[in-house]
Amino acid sequence: MGQELPRQAEVVIVGGGVVGCSLAYHLVKLGIRDVVLLERRQLTCGTTWHAAGLVGQLRATENLTRLAQYTTGLYAGLEAETGQATGFRQNGSLALATGAERLEELRRGAAMARSFGLEVEEVGPAEARDLHPLIEAGDVVGGVWLPKDGQTNPVDTTLALAKGARAGGATILEGVTVTGILTRGGRAAGVRTAGPDGTPGEVAARIVVNCAGMWGRELGRMAGVAVPLQACEHYYVVTEEIPGLPRDLPVLRDPDNCAYVKEDAGKLLVGAFERNARAWAVDGIPADFCFDELPEDWDHFLPVLEGQMRRLPVLETAGIRTFFCGPESFTPDVRYLLGEAPELPGFFLACGFNSIGIQSAGGAGRVLAEWIRDGHAPMDLWDVDIRRLLPFQASRSYIAARAPESLGLLYAMHWPHLQPQTARNLRLSPLHDRMAAAGACFGETAGWERPLWFAAEGEAPVPAYSYGRQNWFDRTAAECRAVRQAVALFDQTPFAKFAVQGRDAEAVLQRICANDVAVPPGRIVYTPWLNERGGIEADLTVARISHDVFWVVTGAAVARRDWTWLTRHVPGDAHCFVTDIGSAWAVLGVTGPAARALLQAVVEDPAQLSPEACPFGHWVDLNIGPVPVRAMRLSYAGELGWELYVPTEFAVALHDLVVAAGADHGLRRAGLHALDCCRLEKGFRHWGHDITDEDTPLEAGLGFAVALDGKPDFIGRDALLRQRHAGVTKRLVQFRLQEPEPLLYHNEPVWRDGRIVGRLTSGAYGHSLGSAIGMGYVEDGGAPVTAGFVAAGGFEIEVAGRRVAAQAGLAPFHDPQGRRMRD
Repeated sequence: MGQELPRQAEVVIVGGGVVGCSLAYHLVKLGIRDVVLLERRQLTCGTTWHAAGLVGQLRATENLTRLAQYTTGLYAGLEAETGQATGFRQNGSLALATGAERLEELRRGAAMARSFGLEVEEVGPAEARDLHPLIEAGDVVGGVWLPKDGQTNPVDTTLALAKGARAGGATILEGVTVTGILTRGGRAAGVRTAGPDGTPGEVAARIVVNCAGMWGRELGRMAGVAVPLQACEHYYVVTEEIPGLPRDLPVLRDPDNCAYVKEDAGKLLVGAFERNARAWAVDGIPADFCFDELPEDWDHFLPVLEGQMRRLPVLETAGIRTFFCGPESFTPDVRYLLGEAPELPGFFLACGFNSIGIQSAGGAGRVLAEWIRDGHAPMDLWDVDIRRLLPFQASRSYIAARAPESLGLLYAMHWPHLQPQTARNLRLSPLHDRMAAAGACFGETAGWERPLWFAAEGEAPVPAYSYGRQNWFDRTAAECRAVRQAVALFDQTPFAKFAVQGRDAEAVLQRICANDVAVPPGRIVYTPWLNERGGIEADLTVARISHDVFWVVTGAAVARRDWTWLTRHVPGDAHCFVTDIGSAWAVLGVTGPAARALLQAVVEDPAQLSPEACPFGHWVDLNIGPVPVRAMRLSYAGELGWELYVPTEFAVALHDLVVAAGADHGLRRAGLHALDCCRLEKGFRHWGHDITDEDTPLEAGLGFAVALDGKPDFIGRDALLRQRHAGVTKRLVQFRLQEPEPLLYHNEPVWRDGRIVGRLTSGAYGHSLGSAIGMGYVEDGGAPVTAGFVAAGGFEIEVAGRRVAAQAGLAPFHDPQGRRMRD
């Protein structure tokens, strides 16, 4: 007789794949034993059962790599712990490069891995052949060997996790379909179900978790939660048994040929992440889908297989036992979805794993379990946080176009600044056509089209990607010169803008903001928002408009995250209301030493822009011609400048007035690449790269933006006081390469006196300085990091395996006193 459906639980997990079972396993390990996992059919029947079972460790960021490392360690001991065989083996993995650019990508990844403590080795063609004797290496120029990578049996591993979860007290029920999400008081409160015979039921719960895999979007809709994922076809073949095939072959990754190969019980499995991938079941997954396969399409898969026949000649004579096509879910940016839904507190997600669910499940299950227990993420998980994406990205037309491209990007070149090609031109500034006519090459952030750089007249604004100097290098250099020597115009419309108003608005913001925003109207305050651990949750400006009205302005990429943080910290009994006003206001940034002269030539009352009338950190309402403008004296480039906020219907008129007058002042349009270069020269931080919820203002050099002794109570104050007393054990440091040619992006290891002490969080070329620059955190084995430690060290930055001497300091290299933007 099967178990009865419990009437209530602490946590209900929906979905019995490897991720759902991992979460149940880790919850009970944390002592949360009142866990119910519901699977609509049978465990693993969706996508887990047909996964290739690769367990790689190197991911795109440090924390995601650490999670993958944890998964490897978990799987290595899971069989001994549970008694359930898993088939886990650590035969290593070998990634091949057939060209110089791919080799540089692999080298940069290997360098990053070393900074994380991951065992990795660059190999030449002969060494690659030694590691994998079956390969034809004539076109191979090099590769990377990760000896601790492995492979596992997905079904057995999932059953082992389920067994461990049951042993800890979790209830796992198969044949129970979730038909609805219960809510109470604006929170998730449980699930509505149907049993195998259709019998309805309900389970009340404090937490509901969407681990439904490719059904995740459908389950999200039940809760009113947007879940941007789409199932796509994923192909592989399995050969007949090959006599004498070594059982210890490493997993082979041949990204230039879109393929991976692993040994599988005396056979070879050849899988593909092809460029021309295809979405599946756009209109909905069949209700009876269970351990199902999709129709064969040899014509689609054959080019990949032919490429692997050249790479592995043994395939030419091996018979094919299985041709498999099955669905897996993919997201808009090839990163999975984790965390609490911004639309519904108490509803969590762990889905959309982009064909890396097996290697991600252990780490994802652990951190989500800790998140549920503690009420906050245990580490910086912004790369996979659901709040990075927006509801429109879950629409059928959008995700069906973007997801196949995401699949193809898994083994494509991971170029710096690579932009997606599908589902574009959806969020356009009112100045978009003006910028396009001026030669803008656009990039996408949160759906916004934003100019990255401007082509010269007669030149196509099309990027030629490279790890070296790209085709926009000289164009960006010219834009940076305009910022530093004349004046530049930026379209900054995608800023997120929130109005906070009401008689309690000041009190609410004083609690949320670490800096003092109890300033007179007309002032702008730069401030972080902190969590209780002192970590930086947001980095933004607050302008006081009137006694009871404030504007919060933040980045486009973090709009949903910051909105959620703000609105969830407004007390229910406060007379305080938050409104998203982003679409109402366009923003033109006018920046450079000639900015005042240019704007005074067009403003009705030039005296309003004098240093006395509008100092740095102030705003003023004025008219430029007939156009009403709110001019905020700020600069992310470190020069004299204003952000001109204008009602969207006036934006084109304002642009044309400024551009017409700009001809006499050296005005040049500029894009985000130039702004990024200039902000790094000035040492300005970027949330999500240089500062995260794991970094405090004291570590990041932002103590000046915190009223630690100026006001008694704000979120995170106690943690900062403790840290100030103890001293910081990491510091954000500025770096400038001593050679002019190498380029920096981020994640390059930082060496001090022969040992790795950190990594870069941001990198760009300092066109005003004549060499690449970056910033990154430096540590000293847990000891306090002081200015003396930084000044006394000999620093190098590792670029694609080569160490380059670097100048290091705590102050920015451009205008360290900040006089230019305050003149």
